[in-house]
Amino acid sequence: MSLFERWLTLWVALCILAGLLLGNLAPGLFGSLAALEYASVNLVVAVLIWAMVYPMMIAVDFGSLKAVGLRPKGLVITLAVNWLIKPFTMAALAVLFFEHVFAGLIDPERAPEYIAGLILLGAAPCTAMVFVWSQLTKGDPNYTLVQVSVNDLIMVVAFAPIVAFLLGVTDITVPWETLILSVVLYIVIPLITGALTRRALIAKGGAQAVAAFTAGVKPASVVGLLATVVLLFGFQGPVILAKPLLIALIAVPIIIQSYGIFALGYGWAWAWSVPHRVAAPCALIGTSNFFELAVAVAIGLFGLNSGAALATVVGVLVEVPVMLSLVAIANRTRARFPA
Repeated sequence: MSLFERWLTLWVALCILAGLLLGNLAPGLFGSLAALEYASVNLVVAVLIWAMVYPMMIAVDFGSLKAVGLRPKGLVITLAVNWLIKPFTMAALAVLFFEHVFAGLIDPERAPEYIAGLILLGAAPCTAMVFVWSQLTKGDPNYTLVQVSVNDLIMVVAFAPIVAFLLGVTDITVPWETLILSVVLYIVIPLITGALTRRALIAKGGAQAVAAFTAGVKPASVVGLLATVVLLFGFQGPVILAKPLLIALIAVPIIIQSYGIFALGYGWAWAWSVPHRVAAPCALIGTSNFFELAVAVAIGLFGLNSGAALATVVGVLVEVPVMLSLVAIANRTRARFPA
């Protein structure tokens, strides 16, 4: 690893501070950038995430996708954790903390909204950033693509019923524009572009050309990650400084859920002797969240200034630091998995 990559956590911490500082010093600038969105998907952040996802898509070998069916364990773990466990454990943690543990520290009338926001996060597994986490753990790009794609297909039919059941609300409106646009931006376009790039590189110089090109664009991918952190914390800088205790309280169950779900998926993969290149991404998919979808539904159901919307935003802020720590854990334990 290069010196820059080795100290990535430090750079992320500095970018968090930079985002908070800039968000409070130049709120107008960040307000203008935040307004550049369509269907609740911020277009600036979308471009940066695309830059992060693109290098991984170059590594996808369509000819080997059929081999994924020969190794179903990783897919089984991902689907079971994401749809049979994660939404319900997130709901349980939300009720535990906001109706009991934190009851004396928050406005009791807001508690149901915070719980609703956390439920929305728990019911939406990641679509985009998981490609970044997979790349950082040397995950199998073909298998990761299949895992994310299957999760997206299930999300189309399962998200609304699960959220409706847990919230006790029957008129959940899924923001289809947000869902479809995110899939197109974060999977379809990078996948097509990566496939065309890979074909051109293979024709030019074979696998070595692919490896050299990927190494060349990797710094841009890391810069995209850091710029995304600055923007996300810049967008919410005033809110974080205005309500630091509330932000911290909302973050507690999210962090517990993240580490708990990762431990479950990763431990299950280890017990099943799943190779690390599959085990790490399959555990990280369930840990990461599809925050665009969660934020959009929270705003649609409860309003822009609701506790539910705030809870989903806190999920965005917590995600990058937590996921980087889990990436570090996965990398340090690689030797414990079969080759």
